Amino acid sequence: MEAIVFGEIGKFEYTQRPEPVIRNADDVKIKILAASICGSDVHILADPPGIAANTGIILGHECVGEVVDMGEGVTGFSAGDHVILDNNLTCGICPFCRSGHSNMCINMRSMGSGIDGVFCEYAVVPEYAVAKIPKDTDIRKAVFAEPMNCVMSAVKKLDVVLGCTAVVLGGGPIGLIFSEFLKKSGAGRVIISEVSESRSSYAGANGADRVINPVKEDLREEIWKETDALGADIVIDAVGCLMKDAISIIRPAGTILLFGLNANARADIAQNDITIKDVTILGNYIAVNALEDVANTLKNDLMDFTDMITHELPLKDFGVGLEAIRKGEAMEVVLYPGRLSSDKSNGGGMNESSSF
Repeated sequence: MEAIVFGEIGKFEYTQRPEPVIRNADDVKIKILAASICGSDVHILADPPGIAANTGIILGHECVGEVVDMGEGVTGFSAGDHVILDNNLTCGICPFCRSGHSNMCINMRSMGSGIDGVFCEYAVVPEYAVAKIPKDTDIRKAVFAEPMNCVMSAVKKLDVVLGCTAVVLGGGPIGLIFSEFLKKSGAGRVIISEVSESRSSYAGANGADRVINPVKEDLREEIWKETDALGADIVIDAVGCLMKDAISIIRPAGTILLFGLNANARADIAQNDITIKDVTILGNYIAVNALEDVANTLKNDLMDFTDMITHELPLKDFGVGLEAIRKGEAMEVVLYPGRLSSDKSNGGGMNESSSF
């Protein structure tokens, strides 16, 4: 099968790999219908890497698939089922898994960074990591399931009071998904801070009441105007390096959620600013027990992020999509394994180099 493989630092290879096979009774083999490039993939392929990964593995962790085979112990799925998956495979028996913190699993295997991922034609995962969605769900909607899974898990930690004001730092796909989740959870106003003009144009369509460009405007001053000089109730850093900004605009007794990942980022923080305002700071790493909720969200057609899809490409053109993201010319890049040219048979269409 075709696959995108992580080579040496900063490099990938489009190559052939053997199809994975069923080895365990609870294994589910899925055909990858669509996969999308995440910011994490960009960080993995940076030099130096922002996220560590094992060389030689198949990249990618965001996908929607179709069940094609399963082990003898699988009872919840049948061939032909459409599924979404949690790419972080946990052991279920370590102290963290048993205490309800499986995202801290000591023995975790993460697809697309630690073990083979989904930028390929087929993948095999344990039954517990898969959730069924209706077959008539648009795969272009379902391909957002993995980031939705992480965001939903994060929002569950927040006390989103009806009518509150939330600020999301970063208007990429994750930031816009947060915006929609916050709105649906009852936030009265959601403000996005984003430096990219092209990304800012998508924010209003995804629930944001205002977009602030912190390069052109004073972020703190504008948030003070929006909140009667109190500050935001909730601030989310969706980038991974903006904690200092978050502290500057949070209200006393407010909550900051740190979500974005960037291993190379460092910040000069005045701890007293946190203490004196009695600020709650939450970290969030991947997802915990949210996949079925995401499946229900898709089933009930509650959210649609397809307008963020700017590029739809065959898998072999992964490099085209990666470079578009690096240049800021892409919002969401969707890849279609097993298709070597433009093909509209997937129900959503495919454009080899569509962009905004």
